[in-house]
Amino acid sequence: MSAFKSLFKQTFIYGLATVLPRMLSFLLVPLYTTEGVLSSVAEYGEVSVIFSYFVLFNVILAYGMETAFFRFFNKETDKNKVTSTATLSLIVSSLAFFLLALLLKNQIAELTNINAKYITLVIWILLLDALVIIPFAWLRATEKPMRYAVIKIFNVIINIGLNLFFLLALKDLASTGGIFESLYIPNFEISYIFIANVVASGVTLLLMMPFYVKLNFTFNSSLWRQMMKYAFPVLIAGVAFSINETFDRILLDYLLPDDVAKTQIGMYSACYKLALFMTLFATAYRLGIEPFFFSHANTENPQKNYAKILEFFVAFGAVILLAVVVFADILKPIIVRSEAYWEAMWIVPIILIANFCLGIYHNLSVWYKITDRTKFGAYISIFGALITLALNFWLIPIIGYKGSAIATLSAYATMMLLSFYFGRKYYPIPYNFKKIGVYLFSSVGLSFVSFYQFRGNYLIGISMLIVFLGIVYFSEKEEIKQLLNKK
Repeated sequence: MSAFKSLFKQTFIYGLATVLPRMLSFLLVPLYTTEGVLSSVAEYGEVSVIFSYFVLFNVILAYGMETAFFRFFNKETDKNKVTSTATLSLIVSSLAFFLLALLLKNQIAELTNINAKYITLVIWILLLDALVIIPFAWLRATEKPMRYAVIKIFNVIINIGLNLFFLLALKDLASTGGIFESLYIPNFEISYIFIANVVASGVTLLLMMPFYVKLNFTFNSSLWRQMMKYAFPVLIAGVAFSINETFDRILLDYLLPDDVAKTQIGMYSACYKLALFMTLFATAYRLGIEPFFFSHANTENPQKNYAKILEFFVAFGAVILLAVVVFADILKPIIVRSEAYWEAMWIVPIILIANFCLGIYHNLSVWYKITDRTKFGAYISIFGALITLALNFWLIPIIGYKGSAIATLSAYATMMLLSFYFGRKYYPIPYNFKKIGVYLFSSVGLSFVSFYQFRGNYLIGISMLIVFLGIVYFSEKEEIKQLLNKK
């Protein structure tokens, strides 16, 4: 169990680095959805569309190099060579993108239907974020989770602090005159949001400068070609993932009439945030297990450990799913402040289950990463993206954002099943399907019944949750005791 203790320790710290900042960023959702901060639901929809493009271009600018770095860092004896080659590759590609994007910013604005005044800020954010990809990966690979956590959290504190200052305090301070009056611009709220992002990303890069100072700036072209060969399928998979994750907002913008598109996107994006609890858990878990997968690949019988990891994930994820669904209407006014957004609450269980399936998929994906069959990750993700696109094009004109939620669940569930199918063929892992199936299908079934049949009836909902917690505890109590045993 010592390996699991190490895994859970790192997952907890990476969880702080991911979950706590995003929990702090929950402040931004109530802020943006408070009446009077942004002028309308549609304006929040516009912000959401821009952030959807962020997800896509962050993947493109990383082009799978982070995952390739992990693989070759554990594989090669000369780790400095791997670090330097990966870093230089991203520096050159990021600067090339930056210059080209600035030259073509008007054309980009026209193509994406984003106001040109926001494009320059977006380009700067993408550059700054790309330059810290390998430094953060290096911290994870060298098991420095505390430093990773502190810098990540500091980034979000700056971002949130500046958002609060620009959107809540600056207008009142401007009435006192002086420097605040010169900083304040009426109807500039969306620009202020992205200025806060630029500053936070810039400070993060400065904090990462010791990594660059110590870096041996050498480039190994032979190693780079090997890394790119490994990374390219990861890039394709990442683009497909970004389509699955956020492209629905972009499609809603294109497929719905202009007078309702941004409003539906705003409602959908705000209520989507209630699924963040599952996303945070799955992300923290993935950050912990990805280095673990590679570092334990050559140990004796690693498949046994991988099987237990998935079992733990499904057990915890199932509890989170049911708990969020039961208490969704209590969480709703805390996170999404204005009733103007609540119409889209229908999507909450669908998106939670979708992200649960995605988390399971990430756990199952160990087989193609360990066996260097990353092309399968690309194939599966592409298939998921095709489902996302097809169902969105079909359903959005009929049922709007509800169609996007259904498409997301369909894509992630299909990817999960495909990864399981191919994994059994190429890298069999002895998963406890009986126990995993009980957790998964019980939590999904109870969630649907609780939300769509007994929504607001907390006697029934809490009773379901207590019964399910009892099932998980009695099924896993021996493993829980071993994990908690410090001896």
